[in-house]
Order: sequence, then C-alpha cells, then structure tokens
Amino acid sequence: MSYKGLLTELKYESVGTRKLLERIPEGKLGFKPHVKSMELKMLALHVAMMPDFIEPIINTNEIDFAGMDFTPPEVKSTEDILKIFDESLKKALALLEKADDKTLMDKWTAKMNGEVVFELPKISSLRSMTFNHLYHHRGQLTVYLRLLDVPLPAIYGPSADEQF
Repeated sequence: MSYKGLLTELKYESVGTRKLLERIPEGKLGFKPHVKSMELKMLALHVAMMPDFIEPIINTNEIDFAGMDFTPPEVKSTEDILKIFDESLKKALALLEKADDKTLMDKWTAKMNGEVVFELPKISSLRSMTFNHLYHHRGQLTVYLRLLDVPLPAIYGPSADEQF
C-alpha cells in the first residue's frame, strides 16, 4: 500500500471517528464501565490524538516509549475533544500528503527501555500503531457510548440507532 492509500483511508475513517466523538455526552467524561477501564475522557482523548502518532513514525527512525513524557491536555467538554481531534487530523493529513513511498519503506523501530519491541517498515508501523490502534479504541468508545445509552452513528453501515 502506498502513502496515497493511507491518506485516502485516514480521510474516510476520520468522518466516522468524528461522528463518534461528537456523541460523547457532556457531564459523562468521568464514566468508567469497569474499574480496570480508563475514563471516557481519556479514551476519547486517546482516539482524538491518535493521528498525532503519524508524525514520529514518519519523521524519526525509532522511538523509546519509556522516554516519552506525555501529559494529556486538559479537556472539559466534548467540544474540547473535537478541537483536539480536528487539529491532530489536520497535521496528520499534511504529513501524509508530503510522504513518499521510499520514506515509508524505511525501517522504524519501537523500543521500551532501550530494548527493541519491533522493527517494521514505517508504512507497517503506521498501519499497526496508528490506524489499527485507532480502530481498536474507536470500537471501545462505541461500547462506552452504548452503555451510556447514547445512539451510535452509522459508520460502516447502519447502526441499531441510525441509517445512513
């Protein structure tokens, strides 16, 4: 798959992602369906910020997760989450627009405390660490919303709540 395929996919999938994020009910950001689950706010923020991870994959050759210092931005509303998603998506699309197949076939290494977790071509790292990761957490978000009795949007076809 070339970078153009990733670009097209991100544009297409971002529509469904945004629809889902728009459904997050105000006043429920602290909801947790289980003691081991993250709060709705953190899950939604993770989904909204996932396109940000395109940048280190494209612009670096490795990352050590142990050395990352991440402080999540303060969010108080669904609108805050949507703004973060829109900005993250805008930056990611711009990066993919400039990417080329040669760069995306370069090796990218993920480490933890200096130990190699995996080495893959950048294009495969984008697929696994960003795209598939996003879809996984987006699926979790649908469960949270269903448990809060929020009507789910049609994403890949009609949902029980919405037709196209």
